[in-house]
Amino acid sequence: MDLGIKGKRAVVCASSKGLGLGCAQALAAAGCDLVMNARGSEALEAAAEAIRAAHGVTVQTVAADVTSDAGRAELLAAAGDADILVNNAGGPPPGMWHDWDREDFIKALDSNMLTPIAMIKALVPGMMARGWGRVVNITSQSVKAPIPQLGLSNAARTGLTGYVAGTSRQVAGKGVTINNLLPGIHATDRAEALDGPVAKREGISIGEARARRAATIPAGRYGTAEEFGAACAFLCSQHAGFIVGQNILCDGGATNATI
Repeated sequence: MDLGIKGKRAVVCASSKGLGLGCAQALAAAGCDLVMNARGSEALEAAAEAIRAAHGVTVQTVAADVTSDAGRAELLAAAGDADILVNNAGGPPPGMWHDWDREDFIKALDSNMLTPIAMIKALVPGMMARGWGRVVNITSQSVKAPIPQLGLSNAARTGLTGYVAGTSRQVAGKGVTINNLLPGIHATDRAEALDGPVAKREGISIGEARARRAATIPAGRYGTAEEFGAACAFLCSQHAGFIVGQNILCDGGATNATI
């Protein structure tokens, strides 16, 4: 399918690896020029060069912490008249409800709620003025079914979800859609971070921990960054203009819910 976004300019946050990289690759395959961001310059530059070689699109990199005012300003300066924004950030660490103090919550909110909101506020007005735009926020299946050990993520990402619910309906009439894409377990570094403590606690290997988790997913496996990226690219396409303010699960059926 031709997604109809060749030549569009896409900003993809946290895109040197994992799900962000999957989204960047899929958008590049659709013909988008990219502004890629991550904190580590070495991995970011390697990912960007691979995309340039594979797809022949223009890729600009911004190695900066987008949660900081200075880092966000640098990314927005490079973004220019962006048509597409993919908000993404690593999830907060797992733990128990009594493990976290105020500063832990502030850090989670900065990363997973307030920074995406700041990016939306900065770039969406230009999209509205030009009559077209797409925003996809990578959140989590936990906003549909909270995960007990991910309380920081549950709280911050659900806050972003509430913001998007109202904002998306205020900007849709100007040709701009904002949606959330909710990953379950994918074969990324985040899965490693979650499986490791389980293996240690249960006294089993990482491989066994993964097998046990995969068995809880109806699809019987972890997702891939490539298929997640394809879902993101579709939400950014010309064909998705009537999808507004939605929370779309990409979790292999793991979240057992009708709404």
